[in-house]
Amino acid sequence: MSKASKNKTGKDTAKNPTIALNKRAKHEYHLETRYEAGLSLQGWELKAIRAGRANIGESYAMIKNGEIFLFGARITPLIQASTHVVADDRRNRKLLLHRREIDTLIGHVERDGYTVIPTAMYWKGNKIKLEVALAKGKQAHDKRASDRDRDWNREKQQVMRRHNKYG
Repeated sequence: MSKASKNKTGKDTAKNPTIALNKRAKHEYHLETRYEAGLSLQGWELKAIRAGRANIGESYAMIKNGEIFLFGARITPLIQASTHVVADDRRNRKLLLHRREIDTLIGHVERDGYTVIPTAMYWKGNKIKLEVALAKGKQAHDKRASDRDRDWNREKQQVMRRHNKYG
């Protein structure tokens, strides 16, 4: 196995490319169109991500001057980080998308009231990508309905497993 396919913790990045997930996004929002965006990162951030210190649970994307930025994502710096760099773990990071994708997102956000929510951070080759989704907020009754559907599907799967095991 090549040295490039393993990170510093010894985990094989080719088998598990996922770095961080936003599990609350499915519960809080109706997710529609998904986009893959690159991230503009500094060197210390990349090292911290390789060590598994990224969290996108409370993050969101906003539009500023025709560009899209990631707010609220936490990348905790390593202790061994360079001493001459002032590490800000919650700094705003620029999302790298094609111009037509940015224009589409801007149109949906400004006209239709959508929100851009990050759903996953993962490795693609040796690059870090962020999956963002156009989302509409769910109301309380929508959340209860989706919880009920999730519980029902889990129950169905358990019954099917039991039936296949003994049937």
